[in-house]
Amino acid sequence: MIPLSTRMRPETLDDFTGQEHFLYKGSLLYNSIKNKTFESAIFFGPSGTGKTTLARLIVREMEADYYELNATTAGTKELKEILEEARMKTFGLLKKTVYLYVDEVHRWNKLQQDSLLQAIEEGVVKFIGSTTENPYFSINNAILSRVRSVYEFKRHSDGNIVRILENALKNDERGLGARKLSCEPGAMKMLAERSSGDARVALDTLGFIADNMEGKIITLQMVGEAMQRQTSFYDRSEDKYNLLSALQKSLRGSDPDAALHYLARLIAADADVLTVGRRLMVCAAEDVGMAYPQCVNIVTGCVQAAQMIGFPEARIPLAQAAVLIASCPKSNACSAGIDAALSDLQTKRIDDVPDHLKDTHYEGAKKRGLGVGYKYPHAFGGYVKQQYLPDDLYKANTKYYLPTENGAEGSFKKFLEGLPK
Repeated sequence: MIPLSTRMRPETLDDFTGQEHFLYKGSLLYNSIKNKTFESAIFFGPSGTGKTTLARLIVREMEADYYELNATTAGTKELKEILEEARMKTFGLLKKTVYLYVDEVHRWNKLQQDSLLQAIEEGVVKFIGSTTENPYFSINNAILSRVRSVYEFKRHSDGNIVRILENALKNDERGLGARKLSCEPGAMKMLAERSSGDARVALDTLGFIADNMEGKIITLQMVGEAMQRQTSFYDRSEDKYNLLSALQKSLRGSDPDAALHYLARLIAADADVLTVGRRLMVCAAEDVGMAYPQCVNIVTGCVQAAQMIGFPEARIPLAQAAVLIASCPKSNACSAGIDAALSDLQTKRIDDVPDHLKDTHYEGAKKRGLGVGYKYPHAFGGYVKQQYLPDDLYKANTKYYLPTENGAEGSFKKFLEGLPK
């Protein structure tokens, strides 16, 4: 049986979900596809984020011939055979445009990648490569320099995953619509959260449930069973948010014992690493802030470690992060400062950037008086007094960042206050 994730691949570009940071109506990528001017690209990101799907949609829109290889199974021999066929189509009587999509292209060694390079240079094929590894480390620089762009695919948001799942439930032709299934409240959200941004995992889990369930209602228990994890964290959303709130307030209140207690309750209730990890990282930035600036880096490292090792061992780096945050001096001066600055932008008419701070890296800027009078601080030993805020805020002596005496922030406050007035 064809997996649900395969059946539900989008059939048109406008049906594609996710990656809104580079693909939306009117974006350069969208327009290049619609205008048939798309050349070549590298798609970089985690599994299940739409790399292969988008490559196929692009070729369909371009009305071009298409070859697809997976670098884990195909080698130089298969590549050369395809390039010979492509050469005949590109330079033969038909003058066809040919695209070659290579999935997991980072798996090829330098010699194999070099075999592709000449074909790209000569225009034998337009190339789309996908990789889960950073292409700037795993793909030849010569190939990177000849593709138009590197597009970084992000994990799907939980909201996008829910929309993808709901579409699969309703779709009569390719999805599960004919079965008339419904969901218990929170079931789709739970499945989305536990799929970690991977649409393929989410859809195929939904397909597994639908193929093996009795009745017409998809329950939290079914999702937990399919994902081989408990469901108690999702049984009552009120309890879920109460535990997360209690954890954050215990961290903010510098009570490591209470923080560990609520973290333990979240783990026992089967909260996922990302849900807890996001809350910890927010606390590190919002509540610790400049009182111990390294906290956010350490906590982020703990959360990433927890994701990599998984439960039950994930409890250890999560606990380390919680104890660190609770035990740190606290300051919300950065959080309060940016909120105040954003509030001014929404409620006040703010003057323009001062002329001496404006960009001068183009011909004619100096003639307009831009950049004139700017003092380069390093030429004055690292600091020189001059105006940086827009005129009205400067005249009002506006202050957004109000440092505390707490922890390391006390030394930053002392430095700022010691600058010549």
